[in-house]
Amino acid sequence: MDAEGFRKYGKEVIDYICDYSKNIEQRNVAPTLDPGYLKQLLPAEAPLKPEKFEDILNDFEQKIMPGVVHWNHPKFFAYFPSGNSFPSILGDMLSSAIGSICFSWAACPAATELETIVMDWYAKALGLPKAFISSASAGHGGGALQGSASECTLVCMITARSRAINKLKGSTTEIHDSVFLPQLIAYASKEAHSSVEKAAKMALVKLRIIEADSRGRMRVNLLRQSIQNDISAGLTPFFVVATVGTTGACAFDNLTEIGKVCKQVSSVWFHVDGAYAGNSFILPEMREFSKGLEYADSFNTNPNKFLLTNFDASAMWVRDIMSLKRALNVNPLYLQHDHEMAIDYRHYGIPLSRRFRALKLWFVIRTYGLSGLRAYVRNHIALAKKFEALVRRDDRFEVRNDVFLGLVCFRMRSADQYNQELLAHINQSGRMHMIPSMVNGKYVIRFCVTYEHATEKHISDAWSEIKAFAEDILRDIALEKASLPPTPEKEKTQSESQLITCKPPIKKRLSRTKSLRFSFTRSISRDIFESQCEHLKDGCAPILVIDADLTMETILKASTEHDKNHLKGITDEDTDEASN
Repeated sequence: MDAEGFRKYGKEVIDYICDYSKNIEQRNVAPTLDPGYLKQLLPAEAPLKPEKFEDILNDFEQKIMPGVVHWNHPKFFAYFPSGNSFPSILGDMLSSAIGSICFSWAACPAATELETIVMDWYAKALGLPKAFISSASAGHGGGALQGSASECTLVCMITARSRAINKLKGSTTEIHDSVFLPQLIAYASKEAHSSVEKAAKMALVKLRIIEADSRGRMRVNLLRQSIQNDISAGLTPFFVVATVGTTGACAFDNLTEIGKVCKQVSSVWFHVDGAYAGNSFILPEMREFSKGLEYADSFNTNPNKFLLTNFDASAMWVRDIMSLKRALNVNPLYLQHDHEMAIDYRHYGIPLSRRFRALKLWFVIRTYGLSGLRAYVRNHIALAKKFEALVRRDDRFEVRNDVFLGLVCFRMRSADQYNQELLAHINQSGRMHMIPSMVNGKYVIRFCVTYEHATEKHISDAWSEIKAFAEDILRDIALEKASLPPTPEKEKTQSESQLITCKPPIKKRLSRTKSLRFSFTRSISRDIFESQCEHLKDGCAPILVIDADLTMETILKASTEHDKNHLKGITDEDTDEASN
């Protein structure tokens, strides 16, 4: 394709993007396809001869788009927002067009210097401590744009590991760093993101998981006690992660109290993960949750979640840049240059090669201004509070989290399995998309405002649809309970953690496979659950723990009924439909 071809088809792609954004509401928010659908539509071998761009773009619409989850759809309420905007797309296009690999100042001076300036703008807009701002920290602190919050956590953990090992080694040079790995231990709340656990695996260090309180916040007394116990056992605490805006319920850890604990142990690096909610500090009224950041050694937040910047862009700041450089610096001759005082961002992260990410963030900040970005965040908060109010007005439902930002965790006042069924029906319809979580041991549905141009009508319409799905389930539950013969068991209040044996009519139910798939849930035995309970699950990987005794009782009851009505001319061809 030459320049003129690019000019022609580039305009067509821009038109396609504009039409897609303008008419996105006409599409289902998520597909209901089965894995492997695309293999049936595309050839098994790459084309030998060039193909027309018109055919490629047509196949994109006809074959790729049916398998796309539309994260910027007005009825996408899952996960956290996938930041996007036209200015961000344009900035990313220019970054791709330039094609610079921005690992050092010499490789692309503009990319390096713009990233430094934009990261300082960003830090000041969030009200971060001066220690994180390169222009105000006498050269000690600063920030860099990474690919994801997971990458930020890993970089900070490796840096903390390096610092702790250097302290343990002292002046000794004969001992390899790996000798000290069994001595190191990190800490994170049970509600922390699973990327912390993944980072610990990659860094080959132990991770201690600290229980959370009823509001999803790390229990600081348990953290303090765990650190003291580990020190007494001869271990070296080296890394503590606090979270502002947990994935499961958007809970905020108490940074001040955690920071005070970390301050007492010189070997500890205190990292704060604010991937979603950290962006809310752009609002002065949200900065009560940033109190304690002055204790932190590092902080990250993702403009690609809550500030209209498309993936990938995760901002990371550290108090001591030299700690990063000491941990990550590799300086071969072919990467050296004469500008020693310039920043080389290759020392600030895992990869050597870096994209010109600062360009799109610069476009976004300048196009919207801080006032526009604040208005956008405030609108999301107001709409979430609107949805919370609608839920609370209906006695059949309840809200299970503190609603500070755009996330509301709600559920029917029914057993977990019926809430699982509700979510499965909602997602299977393709008209809305949400995911579940576990809050205080209860299965909840996460409703997160994500659409840039969301209005009260989008929220009200979504609530009306949710209620319509729920009313079908609640009606069937009531009818079924009314049809059951009176038994002592019927009078007992069944625990919501138990397996539900009464079911709505099969015609209204999804198969077990589809129910689990569209509710993002799996059922496991208690033995398996207890063997896994020390793993971080993000709060967004709900499992239903099956009571073995109740399951056996259900099987025996079904077997008895089967014997009574042996066959009766009916062949059970889809057992999956009747099981759950």
